[in-house]
Amino acid sequence: MKKEHSIFTIIIFSLLFSYSLLGQEQYYLPGKVLDKQTNEPLVFVNIRIKDRALGIITNIDGSFRIPLKYKEYGDIIQISSMGYETKEISIVDFSQEVLNIIKLNPSAISLQEAVVKAKVKGRRNLNAKQIVQKALDAISRNFPITSFSNIGYYRDYQFKDGQYINLNESILETFDQGFDQLDDYTSQTMLYNVVMNTDFEQDSLARSAYDYNSNRKIIKKAHLDAYGGNEYRILRIHDAIRNYNVMAYDFIGTLKTDLIKNHFFLRTKDTNIDNEELYAIKCWVYYPDYRANGTIYISKLDFAIYKLEYTMYDDKKKSDVPTNNKHGHRQKVIFDITTDYRKINNKMYLNYISFHNNFTVFMPPKFKVNWITIDKSRIGFLIEYNNQPIPEMAVDISNYDVEFNGKRVKIKKALRLKNTVVLYPLMENEKLSKMFIELSDADDKGEDLNTLLNIKIKDVRDLEGNLINKWTELEYQQFREFFVQRVKPNNRAPFEGVFMNNKKPIFTAQPTFPPKEFGDYWMNTPLNKNIN
Repeated sequence: MKKEHSIFTIIIFSLLFSYSLLGQEQYYLPGKVLDKQTNEPLVFVNIRIKDRALGIITNIDGSFRIPLKYKEYGDIIQISSMGYETKEISIVDFSQEVLNIIKLNPSAISLQEAVVKAKVKGRRNLNAKQIVQKALDAISRNFPITSFSNIGYYRDYQFKDGQYINLNESILETFDQGFDQLDDYTSQTMLYNVVMNTDFEQDSLARSAYDYNSNRKIIKKAHLDAYGGNEYRILRIHDAIRNYNVMAYDFIGTLKTDLIKNHFFLRTKDTNIDNEELYAIKCWVYYPDYRANGTIYISKLDFAIYKLEYTMYDDKKKSDVPTNNKHGHRQKVIFDITTDYRKINNKMYLNYISFHNNFTVFMPPKFKVNWITIDKSRIGFLIEYNNQPIPEMAVDISNYDVEFNGKRVKIKKALRLKNTVVLYPLMENEKLSKMFIELSDADDKGEDLNTLLNIKIKDVRDLEGNLINKWTELEYQQFREFFVQRVKPNNRAPFEGVFMNNKKPIFTAQPTFPPKEFGDYWMNTPLNKNIN
């Protein structure tokens, strides 16, 4: 992870997840995981309660928390991360009063790893593309085709102008019928708890659905209109490994076929997790206006995919952050996805998934024309603005282009009357009279004068400085994350269960039904909650 932070990581680290003990609830043990050599925080580290099949993932600043009750049980905590030695610590040694710092050593080649190398000696000659192809072919073998469920901590949040808005959190369980079933149509989710953090601004505009018909809210170069629904559903759809045989996201397409077909590959330095050696394969693709880079981590033993990182960049725009991103360049991020799986009983199950993206909301003009008609008494064209225009701009005839029946009409002068401007045509009396008779007849009949009269306005501003007919483009950053706390293999959805409606927002009018063991699960945010 060290120094390989994307723009999103940089922003979050500086603005979002500064850890405060004051923000911790009294029933939790706070901790933070660092690289022992660099003292840098380690993101997405697995924190597991040994023998309880339960745990959490560190936040972007390396922070985590564990319920105090597990200290009473005297449990052992396992800490593991890709490329680092696994560490075990007795939870009895954790303090509730101070931040518990845990440092991990980068892993070295062990004897067990040497044995693994010997077993896979015949595979050393595989090139990067061949390794990826074998991994894709092995998905149906390495991932579960029988029913299972994931219980975990979900959150989504947004940034606007560097400010944190719309934080939502929940505990939920998703029942999956297996990798041979279409996830979006067969999976069901039960909500156990839902929280909207009111410490931060709630922006209803940013909460609105993506709309590619009106182009009011979009992700540039990425289309979500076919999916819709709530944010959690969008997150699951973008798990390209789970949805390997259907469209996952635009720039890969279908993982099973299009990843190989559309990308270049390069084998880089191997890594490991929990004593299992992994290939690390870089992938990339170039388009005229954008590019994508990613890394795929694949087991040397059985070609199971442990992790997929994938980032799409706008090749025409530079990032606002004056440092290179994790792929060594400065292009603006469109979206960034990380999907991580872990092995349970020789099958791969979701560990966490994060989906970060920029999106744009187009706001209607603040300064616009209410209506255009004719002034019969003055023999002029009448323009009514919604706000009072700057006088000098309003009477500048160069700011008006007028056409009648497709032919240009010269303007002699303009007269401003508060919010209204009268344009006086410059033409011979006979032509002027004929034009107004035709316009008056149409007006009397209730016809739309725009079919005859076309007036274009430019460079006119209201007293607040808003430009006429200027749409405002607002940039937001969207974050969606799901951290699995427990996997239940061979678990089916209950027949009597009440499930979330995937077509409705997750935090509005959704039923919640905490199970008996609900106390085993917790939210991992280090942020203060509003108690009012």
